[in-house]
Amino acid sequence: MPTKEELQLARLQNRGSEPICTFDELSDGHFGEFYFIDGVEFQIGNMTIAFWEQQMAKILQELDVTSPLQKALSGMLDCIPLSGEVWISHWQRRIADYPDALARAMVEKYLAFFPIWALQERLAARDTTLFQHQIRLEIGQNLLGVLAGLNHLYYSTFQFKRMKQFIAQMHIAPQNLYTRLESLYHQEPLSMTSQLKELIAETVELVELHMPEIDTSKVKQSLDRQMHMWKLTTG
Repeated sequence: MPTKEELQLARLQNRGSEPICTFDELSDGHFGEFYFIDGVEFQIGNMTIAFWEQQMAKILQELDVTSPLQKALSGMLDCIPLSGEVWISHWQRRIADYPDALARAMVEKYLAFFPIWALQERLAARDTTLFQHQIRLEIGQNLLGVLAGLNHLYYSTFQFKRMKQFIAQMHIAPQNLYTRLESLYHQEPLSMTSQLKELIAETVELVELHMPEIDTSKVKQSLDRQMHMWKLTTG
């Protein structure tokens, strides 16, 4: 890694401002800093080749499905190298060869959905607004995680952006997924439980079609779950 003095010199040569944010440690093989150049914020990340390949291995070989660096692997596929084209091309070939084992691990990790459709009356009566939003968010994230695995796409819930572009890459997905999913987050949480349930059911069908080895029984039981209310009886 460059020393702090070398990084400061590079920033000055770039006509950069004082850092507005720094993160990580030089001694760990990676370091980042944000600063302005002519009013434009630049986010600069530095890491050693050894550290980067270690992070790649955690995802591609150790099947770390929760690593936010899945975003970095996706970005590496789309990047425009300014230098080191040989290294970049080598990594792009490795990343493009998305492992089947990683795809299965992604589906198994994200194939879990809280049955909000079976509990909506109870939730409505218990002042659970934040919990309702949390459930809706987690269901959307998990839907995308399952479909990412089916489509061999790198995905992380960390600061997830450009959903429309991401979904456009999918060859396996419920019809009109982007429009349907986007609309769910412009409604009251409990008003769209049946729509969420439909999307989940369609996604489960796709899993059974394209990855029949995955056990979907638990999520199908969840989809069949119905609400049972206590009734006052006299005797």
